[in-house]
Amino acid sequence: MAIIIKPIVTEKMTKLGETLNRYGFKVQKNANKIEVKKAVEALYNVTVTDVNTFIIPAKNKSRFTKSGVISGKTSAYKKAIVTLKEGDRIDFYSNI
Repeated sequence: MAIIIKPIVTEKMTKLGETLNRYGFKVQKNANKIEVKKAVEALYNVTVTDVNTFIIPAKNKSRFTKSGVISGKTSAYKKAIVTLKEGDRIDFYSNI
């Protein structure tokens, strides 16, 4: 089972990557900081200096349709923000 599920590519995370050299990843819920660090270093060939992890809680969502109110919820997930050594970069768009 892979530790890293997918990188988070949003406007906010792209700005953090450009200015502070920090990148976000969606990771397995049972992964710890050491495992995330090793996985990022192995996958992208960079040196990780710091890892911050936190769990994003589930949110209730509802929408109004012709047939009535449909309610549900988003799933909770764990997010890791990884700080890289000065000079290292991750290019998510190189495979496109």
